[in-house]
Amino acid sequence: MTDFKELTYVDFKSDQLVKWCPGCGDHAILNSVQKAMADLGYKKEDVAVISGIGCSSRFPYYMDTYGFHTIHGRGAAIASGVKVANPKLSVWHITGDGDALAIGGNHFIHAVRRNIDMNVILFNNQIYGLTKGQYSPTSKRGFVSKTSPFGTVESPFRPAELCMGARGHFFARCIDNDLKHQVVVMKDAAAHKGTSVVEVLQNCVIFNDKTHEAVTAKAFRADRTIYLEQGKPMVFGTDSNKGLRLNGLALEVVTIGENGITEKDLLVHDATCSNTALHLMLAEMEYPNFPVALGVIRAVEAPVYDQALAQQIVDVQEQAKIKSFNDLVMSGDVWDVE
Repeated sequence: MTDFKELTYVDFKSDQLVKWCPGCGDHAILNSVQKAMADLGYKKEDVAVISGIGCSSRFPYYMDTYGFHTIHGRGAAIASGVKVANPKLSVWHITGDGDALAIGGNHFIHAVRRNIDMNVILFNNQIYGLTKGQYSPTSKRGFVSKTSPFGTVESPFRPAELCMGARGHFFARCIDNDLKHQVVVMKDAAAHKGTSVVEVLQNCVIFNDKTHEAVTAKAFRADRTIYLEQGKPMVFGTDSNKGLRLNGLALEVVTIGENGITEKDLLVHDATCSNTALHLMLAEMEYPNFPVALGVIRAVEAPVYDQALAQQIVDVQEQAKIKSFNDLVMSGDVWDVE
């Protein structure tokens, strides 16, 4: 198309009033996805945004693309169907920690296992926000909420563990108040062929305010997070003087310059390694013992479900004796009725 206009992030904004609470992290995630789509050169008609139920699931209304606001926990199943039916679409499944990991847990792990070519953006605020403050599958043990007034006695899910346990091939993490990094991660997820899962540490200002502040606040983020980059040493800290290395089979935080440690002693990030062991260790790191890992933690090539299914149909059609509906109905015992 010679008259195609290059779109900006504004072109991906719909005319709907955004009805998230002022200060909600969802606003930043919306802007990041729109900026990523513009940077990737997408056309509006090439994108489908699918959601389930929850605050995050209002997302399709605010995108000037194809969209489908579905039912609780079933967004992954419907997004899978959309991609299989029209493989040319860039499919984005927007979900939250409750929608994806509670009622939608089974759909989530099977979408990941099948490796369908879609992007799952998982908003993790460790609370049910839309239904007014119940604890969620990612709420910390002891968390006090309307449904756990004396503190929950459950251990939380870690989205990365579910993703990699389901043989996932792409997992990344970012935070809602780092817009620039979010855009980079969203673009990396879109470029990956297969199911990409992006966990966004997102703040609910009403029912779970500052739940991630210990690692996301700008004042000490550099010392409590580590931005992983492919092929680069795992360095972090305000003065870039801290790093990660293996001590036996465990990760260890070290200080460069102490005890003869240099940058050469640090681990070098390789998101493309097929073995999940180190990726899982990185994804499981938690403050205060470790920095929280951000960026693309795992990105491994693998067969893609929708591509394999489309090729299978072509292969079967080429080998089949039946080429049409008429061939089918005439293929068995037939007779004429006078």
